[in-house]
Amino acid sequence: MRIPEETVERIRQSADILEVINDFVSLKKRGSNYIACCPFHNEKTPSFNVNPSRQIYKCFGCGKAGDAVRFVMDIENIGYGEALRYLAKKYGVEIEEQEQTPEDLLRQNERESLLIVLNFAKTFFQETLLNSDEGKSIGLSYFRERGFSNPTIEAFELGYTLDQWDVLLKEGQRRGYSVELLEKAGLVLSKEGAEGKDRKIFDRFRGRVMFPIHNVSGRVIAFGARILKTDKNQPKYLNSPETTVYHKSQVLYGIYQAKQTIRQEDVCYLTEGYTDVISLHQAGIKNVVASSGTSLTTEQIRLISRFTPNVTILYDGDAAGIKAALRGLDMVLEEGLNLRLLLLPDGEDPDSYVHKVGAEAFKSYIQTHSQDFIDFKASRWLTEAGDNPLKRAEGISDVCASITKIPDPLKRQTLSQRVAQVFHVSEQSVISEINRLLRKQQDQHKKDYERQQQRSSPNKTSANSSNTLTAGEPSLDDINALLDGFSEEAPEMAGFGDTAPPVQSSANLSKAVRTPISYQEEECIRLLMNYGARELEPGISLCQYVLDELHEIEFQTAPYNVMLALFREAYSRGEILTANDFLNRKITDETDLQNRAIHLTTPRYEISEGWLKHEIFVPSEEEISILADAAYRNILRIKKMMAEKRMGELQQLMRESRNKSPEEADQILLEFMHYKRIDMQISGLLGTVISG
Repeated sequence: MRIPEETVERIRQSADILEVINDFVSLKKRGSNYIACCPFHNEKTPSFNVNPSRQIYKCFGCGKAGDAVRFVMDIENIGYGEALRYLAKKYGVEIEEQEQTPEDLLRQNERESLLIVLNFAKTFFQETLLNSDEGKSIGLSYFRERGFSNPTIEAFELGYTLDQWDVLLKEGQRRGYSVELLEKAGLVLSKEGAEGKDRKIFDRFRGRVMFPIHNVSGRVIAFGARILKTDKNQPKYLNSPETTVYHKSQVLYGIYQAKQTIRQEDVCYLTEGYTDVISLHQAGIKNVVASSGTSLTTEQIRLISRFTPNVTILYDGDAAGIKAALRGLDMVLEEGLNLRLLLLPDGEDPDSYVHKVGAEAFKSYIQTHSQDFIDFKASRWLTEAGDNPLKRAEGISDVCASITKIPDPLKRQTLSQRVAQVFHVSEQSVISEINRLLRKQQDQHKKDYERQQQRSSPNKTSANSSNTLTAGEPSLDDINALLDGFSEEAPEMAGFGDTAPPVQSSANLSKAVRTPISYQEEECIRLLMNYGARELEPGISLCQYVLDELHEIEFQTAPYNVMLALFREAYSRGEILTANDFLNRKITDETDLQNRAIHLTTPRYEISEGWLKHEIFVPSEEEISILADAAYRNILRIKKMMAEKRMGELQQLMRESRNKSPEEADQILLEFMHYKRIDMQISGLLGTVISG
């Protein structure tokens, strides 16, 4: 269903990109912009830049860029229309649409359909809990026994499913949802009947309290369910299967409810169970999440790192809790986060202990009993080692092994001092052990890499040559493809000038190469986009100057040629395009132009405030004299490169001139000398010592 254009514009005007992105990533102010570690790829140093004045974002690491709508599309992996509906709901913009029919659902993509049917199931489970006799007497009574209040039940959208075989299936079919869609969402199961009888279809969850699992934006993507009666044939806990929208290794239970408090408190508490999260949330400790029925994963740690670099693991004090804490410890360190650990008294979990001592006492216990990973590990090793020096040495090596997981060398240096203090040994011996373990890791990585290379690229012997090409050496085909790439226009450029990805085969070598002139064409469009309306001298704008100088010249890089044509068309109407004219284009076939506009209008670096404080002033590009010189030199370079290109073509013709008449050969030579003089004149104007 189509959303009216005026509604789309209202949604765009209502959405604030800082608010939208802050729902998924913790932004920090730097100059006039905001930065963060990119949510689209793993990085330790922030390269994700948000410009609130232009309402755009740009990652200088992976190249992702766009506006608020594009961000929602990319982060949620949803379509344009669904992203608009998400923002409309967030900002209270009413969308007049017809009620969806089963035919409409069929036309939507699978992901959007799954989210819709999962939301239906969540609402159905909620209504069953609150309105049915069985739901109130069994499900609601259980939640009351756990001490959950109505606001808490509502906040986590808890529910109940009747102890019947197909109550959800029948209701879903009545609402127009197909059996296939319900099965793909993990809500129903099918089993072939015995002796070739008809297939049986039934609800996956029956007679259980339901814990909806939300993604970061609050959409229900799966369910956890607990059975309340004793049945040896049924598991106590049952989770949704993996689907298109649910990958349990990438999800944290409670992240939607916790993300704002995590950001405010600048720490995330990590537990194991659903009820741990809910009980602590109700007690006022809202910055808490759980690993959602799975061992802690790297993806879950990276999800936490979007909102804070500080993690405190809260686990039970028994042997299983200690084992779980140790298992997750190195993974958290490896992702560069700051880690503390807290083991509760034996026999207690976060849920039971907060009910036992109350919220304030629980918070106090966290403050006084949480340890950094060195103290956590050392206390156990020292207790076990006693006077045994070998055990003590084993403990030092174990702690040092954890330190080697930390990517920041400065942190490793600081922590080596702590290890020396705790174990009462020299700091140099600790540093030596850390270095030994690091060398061992590097050697192992090298062996693994070489083994992988040998498996994937065995030595090959050419049939026509005695030379053997070993793994990693380019073939003649690769070299030829690379050379061909320098003469192609290469309009498809990864990252708009960022470093191209590693070449994987000869088939894509040419695509990874940018022609030199493409950089100058890009610079020309950047100047037009950012300063086109600025007057270089009275009555002459930069746009007029550039377009006059480039009269009838066509750019060789396709997207920049399109942009140049748009500037010419607008100028012929008496208008000068700005960056906003490109940034606000609809996300359809114009996405490439919008992304390039973001790249050209987002500066990667800003002048440090410390420089200004110490009166270190850097000339600004916006100064008329600097801007005029930049435009002048850019035009000269474009013309020089066009002359060089024509000279190359003429040289090729001269090599082939043996088949031409003397008159034709002389004409080619004269034209070559003409462009050579132009090239030398421009080189002189640019101050270039050697002409290309």
